[in-house]
Amino acid sequence: MNVQEWLGEENQLGMDIWTNKYCNHGEDFESWLGRISGGNEEIASLIKEKKFLFGGRILSNRGLENEGRKVSLSNCYVIAPPEDEIESIFECAKKLARTYSYGGGCGIDISKLSPKGARINNAAKETSGAVSFMELYSLVTELIGQNGRRGALMISIDCSHPDVENFIELKTDLDKVTKANISVRISGDFMEAVKANKPFKLHYLRKATGELIEKAVDAKELFRRIAEVNWDYAEPGALFWDRVKDWNLLSNTKEFSYAGVNPCAEEPLPAGGSCLLGSINLSEFVCDPFTDHASFDFDGFKACVKASVKALNEVLEEGLPLHPLEEQRESVADWRQIGLGIMGLADMLIKMGITYGEDDAVSLCDEIGFAMADTAIAASAVLAKKLGAYPKCSIEDIISTPYFQANTSDGTIELVKKYGLRNSQLLTIAPTGTLSTMLGISGGIEPIFANYYERKTESLHGSDVYYKVYTKIVDKYMKDFKIKDDRDLPDYFVTAMTLDYHERINMQSVWQQHIDASISSTVNVPNRFTVEETESLYLYAYEKGLKGITIFRDGCKRVGVLSTEEEKKGVTAGDGLGRGEIILVNDDVVGKKRKLITGCGSLHCIALFDPHTGALLETYLSKGSTGGCNNFMIGLSRMISISARGGIDLYTIIDQLNSTGSCPSYTVRRATTKDTSKGSCCPMAVGNALLDMYNEVKAEIALRESREEDKDVPPKKAPKPRAISSVGKKKILCPECGEPLAFEGGCNVCKSCGWSKCY
Repeated sequence: MNVQEWLGEENQLGMDIWTNKYCNHGEDFESWLGRISGGNEEIASLIKEKKFLFGGRILSNRGLENEGRKVSLSNCYVIAPPEDEIESIFECAKKLARTYSYGGGCGIDISKLSPKGARINNAAKETSGAVSFMELYSLVTELIGQNGRRGALMISIDCSHPDVENFIELKTDLDKVTKANISVRISGDFMEAVKANKPFKLHYLRKATGELIEKAVDAKELFRRIAEVNWDYAEPGALFWDRVKDWNLLSNTKEFSYAGVNPCAEEPLPAGGSCLLGSINLSEFVCDPFTDHASFDFDGFKACVKASVKALNEVLEEGLPLHPLEEQRESVADWRQIGLGIMGLADMLIKMGITYGEDDAVSLCDEIGFAMADTAIAASAVLAKKLGAYPKCSIEDIISTPYFQANTSDGTIELVKKYGLRNSQLLTIAPTGTLSTMLGISGGIEPIFANYYERKTESLHGSDVYYKVYTKIVDKYMKDFKIKDDRDLPDYFVTAMTLDYHERINMQSVWQQHIDASISSTVNVPNRFTVEETESLYLYAYEKGLKGITIFRDGCKRVGVLSTEEEKKGVTAGDGLGRGEIILVNDDVVGKKRKLITGCGSLHCIALFDPHTGALLETYLSKGSTGGCNNFMIGLSRMISISARGGIDLYTIIDQLNSTGSCPSYTVRRATTKDTSKGSCCPMAVGNALLDMYNEVKAEIALRESREEDKDVPPKKAPKPRAISSVGKKKILCPECGEPLAFEGGCNVCKSCGWSKCY
C-alpha cells in the first residue's frame, strides 16, 4: 500500500500533512508504517484501516532514537511545581527548556509561589508575586524551537491563592504571557460559595517566614470576573479540580497527587508525569453507513481498544529512556500513564443519522464510552498478568474508586482483583486536529466545525468569485444522494455554531463519565454570546461533572493574540484588507521619479505614494535607450504594485528585491565605469530607489503636518482606502496558506493545509 491508497487519491491535503509532519526523510508508506508500528502487525493493520492512529509525537519520532536523535514519544509533560524559592523557580525554567528541546509540551502550577507583597529576606524585602514569574516561563516557551514550531505551555493557579485576581487579569494585556494557556483550579468549595452567594477566603502560608496572608472575596463576583475575561479573551480556562482529583483510578491512592495539567488540559499528571497518546476513529466502526439500518460495530471496537492499549504500552516501554529529565523517567516508570482516546465522533453520528447532542446521541456515547473504559481496564489487567502491575499499584485502592466501580463489568473486576493494572491512567480525549484533518474526519468529540469553508478566487475579469469547499463527509453525502445545495442536508448535519450549547456540554459530560483522565474540547459560541451566558455555561459545566471547559467566543479579543499575521515593519496600503483584496488607486497620489544606472544602461523608476500615510501604491519601470529587457521591467513593476496595493509593506517588498543576487553585467560596470546606482542588480537598485523616495515622501508629510500644527489647522483625516471587496470581521489566518483557522479542542487548525497550533 502507498500513501495515496491509504488516504485516497483526492486527499491531497492529507498526503501533504503526512509528508511534511510524519514522514522521515522521504521514507515510503510501508517503511513508515513498519517504523511507527514497531513490528506490531495488529496495530499496523488497524492503522491501514484508519481505525487507529498514535499521537503525533509517536508518528513522527518512533524509531528515530536509532539515528541518534534526541526525541520524545510523549506529547505532554507536567513539570514539578516550583517551590517558593528563587533557585526552584529558575530550575523550573531550565526543565521547561530541556523538555521543549525534545518536543514535549508542558504544564506547570504556580500555586506554591508567594503572593505579591509577601515578606522575603533579601534585598527586595517583599516578593513580586507568583504571577510575575509567568513571563519567564512564557519566554522560555517562545525561545526553544521544536522542528520549526514552538513549545506549548499551560500555567495554572489555585482559586484560593491571593494572587488569583491578578492571574485572571493578566492576559487582558495582549502583550503579556503570549506563549502560554492559563487556567484556574476551581474547587468545589468555591463553586458552592458562588451558588450560595457567600464570601470565599483566599489564603497562603509562607513556610520560610510563617507569614499568613488572607483575604476574603465575594465568590460570585470573582466567578463573574472569570467569565467576563473569558468572554473577552477566551482565557482563563476553568479546571474543576475536585472532579479532576476524585474521578479516576487513583483517587484513593494516598501517595499519589496531580501536580498540574498539560497544555490542552486533557491530561492531569503527577510531578514529572507524561503521557503517550493514541486515538480510535469511531467513524470507521459504523456498519451500513447512511442507511436506516446503520449500526455500530461494538465487537470490532473492543478488539481495537485491546490492541491499542497493548501498542501504547509497547511504546511506553521503548520511550522510558528517551524522556528528557530523570524525574520524568522515574515518574513514568512508577505510574505508567497512557492516553487512549477517540476522534471522528461527529462523522460516526452523521453516518448513523443521529443528531449530535440529542438524547439518542448521548445514549449511544454512554454505551460506547462504557465499552471503551471496561475493555481498556481489562486489557491493562491482562498485561499486568503477563508483565506485572505498575510499581505503585494498590489493587484495593483502585477497585474502591467511584470511577472504577462505575466503569467495569464483573469479568473486568475479577481480572483486576487477581492481577492489578499495568497502567494507572488509561483514557483521555486529546485534540486530534492534525490527525483528523489528515484523515478527513472530525476531531476528538467535537461537532463538525462547519459544513463548508468559503474560498475566494479571482476571475479573468478581476472580480472576486467565492466557492464552497465542503467538509469531507458532507461532500460524500451530497454526492451519494445527489444534493446540490447544502441547505437541503438532513437536520442531523449540525455544526459547532448551530448546536445548542447545553447539548454540547451534555456530550462532553457523558464521555467524561468514562474517561479517567480528562477531555480537551472547545465550546465555540457566536460573537453575540453574552457574559451572562458564558457565566451560566461555566456553572452548567460544573453541575454536569466536567473536569474542565474552554469557551471560545467568535471574534473575541484573543483573536489579536492568536493572529498569525506578523506586525508590519512599515506603513501599508489598505490596513485591514482581507486575503486576496486589492485597494483601488485614485488620482490623489504623490509621484516621485528616479533615473537609475544599471549594468545594461539606464532605467526610469516612477513611484506613486499615498499623500496622507506615505504608503507605496504603484510603481512604473521603463528602460532608457540602452537599458535591459522592457517586458521584464514592466512585469516587475506590476508585481511590486499589486503587492503594495494588497497590503504588503514596503520593507518586505524591498527585502524580496534585495534577495535576488548579483548580476554579472552590473558588477562589471560598477568596477569599470563606477556609475551604477546603489545595489548589485536591477531589482536591488529599484528597491533602494523606492526606499529613498518613500523616505522623501514621509519627510514631506511630516513637514506639512508640522506647519499645519503651527497654524492651528485641524489635521486632515486620511481617507480610508477602498477595497475591491468588503472586509469581513477579523479572522485568524493560517501562516502557511493564509486561509481562516478553526478553533477546536484548544487548538487552531487550518482546514486548507493542515497547519495546527495548540495554546
